[in-house]
Amino acid sequence: MKHKDKILPAVTAIMVVAVVICAIVIAAKGLGVVEGYDFGAGAYYYADIPGFEKIINDDAYKTSVPLWLHIILFLAWGWLMWRLWVWIDRRGK
Repeated sequence: MKHKDKILPAVTAIMVVAVVICAIVIAAKGLGVVEGYDFGAGAYYYADIPGFEKIINDDAYKTSVPLWLHIILFLAWGWLMWRLWVWIDRRGK
């Protein structure tokens, strides 16, 4: 247990430093910014971008799986992850 008490804080500190460095590099290089649009790197609501439908390719993803099955799988995955989180939470107490 003593070994774990030293390793986890060190790994956490390394991860925090790595994330901060990545964030600084991404911000400094302007990665993710579309030239010609003044929305910045935090523009998550693409529907607000004028003419967005001209930028995307709506034919990029074709499937024979019906939409209702995608929705059921999405909800099942969410339920499964929630149950896993409850199980993990109970084990920690």
